Amino acid sequence: MGDPAVTAPAVPDTSEAELLTRVLSALLREDVVGLRTASTAVDRADGRWLRLAAPDDALLLPVAEDGFQCEYAARLPLLVRESDGAELTSYDTVLAALRALAESEDRGGFDAFTEECRQTLATMRLHAATRDELTKTLGVPDVGLAYDTLAARLDHPVYPTARGRSGLTEDQLRAYAPEFHPRFALRWMAVPRETVTLTGKLPEFWPPPQALGLDGVRDTHVLLPVHPLTVDALRRAGDLPDGTVLAERAYLDVVPTLSMRTVATVEDPSVHLKLPLATATLGLRNKRTVKPGTLVDGAAGQRLLEAVIAREPRFRDTVLHADETTYAHAGHELLAVLCRRYPPGLDDSVVVPLAALLAEAPDGRLVVDQLADRFYGGDPLALLDACLTLLFDWQTTLFGYGIALESHQQNVSLVLRPGSLRLLFKDNDGPRINSERLDAVLPGPWGFDDARTFCTDDGPVADVFATITVHLCAGAYAFGLPRHRHALLGLVRDRLTEAVDRLGGDAGDVLRARVLRAPRLPVKAMVTAGTLLSKEHSGAADVNKHYTTGPNYLLTGGGSA
Repeated sequence: MGDPAVTAPAVPDTSEAELLTRVLSALLREDVVGLRTASTAVDRADGRWLRLAAPDDALLLPVAEDGFQCEYAARLPLLVRESDGAELTSYDTVLAALRALAESEDRGGFDAFTEECRQTLATMRLHAATRDELTKTLGVPDVGLAYDTLAARLDHPVYPTARGRSGLTEDQLRAYAPEFHPRFALRWMAVPRETVTLTGKLPEFWPPPQALGLDGVRDTHVLLPVHPLTVDALRRAGDLPDGTVLAERAYLDVVPTLSMRTVATVEDPSVHLKLPLATATLGLRNKRTVKPGTLVDGAAGQRLLEAVIAREPRFRDTVLHADETTYAHAGHELLAVLCRRYPPGLDDSVVVPLAALLAEAPDGRLVVDQLADRFYGGDPLALLDACLTLLFDWQTTLFGYGIALESHQQNVSLVLRPGSLRLLFKDNDGPRINSERLDAVLPGPWGFDDARTFCTDDGPVADVFATITVHLCAGAYAFGLPRHRHALLGLVRDRLTEAVDRLGGDAGDVLRARVLRAPRLPVKAMVTAGTLLSKEHSGAADVNKHYTTGPNYLLTGGGSA
């Protein structure tokens, strides 16, 4: 008789434990139902716990020292009910316990967040199940959007359920989400010409009406691309311009970028189309539609940055910007397109979004290590040093003009070739600008649509600088690479100090006081503003710029390095 068949041990499913740990850490950081400020520390044999007293009971959360945007993080996927010792180890039981402590008007937000967790867990399990499949698809990433695909499988530094997308099925994710590297054709809508606002020149590959079977609208309509996932929402919309016609034929193959609603065209990969999606990510209120005003603001932001670079010529060859001046819309957030053109001369470079650096490449290494081996003699610290030096120089220079960009990890890319590192920026809408500073050197008007863009003091600008440039584009790497944490925290602090000193003047004094030497720094409260709390309760005028505070890891000895 032969040996019995050997069955390979099943890979344990750790997805729910990982998700719940992230969720608990985020809720602690954002002080949901007083988890952070109303709790008392209790030290036990296994470590520290936070005890949150409730009207008839208490909840206990096991924590460990952290330092990145919060003093503590959850160390186990666990919340314990003190009265009976019940261990809550699933997102639905934990959120139900916290929901009971919330204000009645906010309990619907907890229900919505529970659904976000369900969607995210399903997506995480799908990612785990398709890892080998993706490895075969990508091989070693080098060209195209492979790095976007890898980044899409990585968790967000702040938002714990970022991998979930509201309302999409597994089949839809596989067909259209960047983490599966699909290719598909766009749908098209013919919209009466008089209802369309068109700025700039559409690409040469734009289809003629006859290619879509719409010969009769050649002289009267403008063709706008539609993401396949948005077709049903457009069919249901009752406020489209009269005479709008949906073409039955699909046309123009595309591949999704890290921002799922933005697709690269196969015809010309240097042209990306940003299209409305009828879904939400990073919070229930973070709709992926395209409001016409954001298109206006992206073009205005580009004009402003070009004006700054004209006055600061040292950035002319090192800080690149995608062209976002061509767009069209029909006054409707489901009928719009941004034609983003990447600058010429990138064919001999490797372009990698910052969001991909901590992702795992198909060969098992982190992308940052892979790039360091190729361009920096195997030293990831040298690569990050070059990135931080240029990033902080540019962003502190902008602060001197009163400008802070919403240039998070997804909107900034490294442009690498042997002996050269440049930065490429896109998505120029959503900045904060101190109009008094800007008007003193570059008086407007600049044509921004969103009134929230402008303020008359440095506070909101410094908040965006800290939460975006410092936390997401610098601190996230120090804390995301534990083996280099101490060295990277020192590097972030030193390069930022050098940039602030170079800036000088009162603007340098503001950054020194509000960022380098501040006892606490602003921290994004994205779960609170995006889903959990009503706008009336949270007071969030902008879900992406609503803050709590956390420890300043830039101070000497800061963090838990």
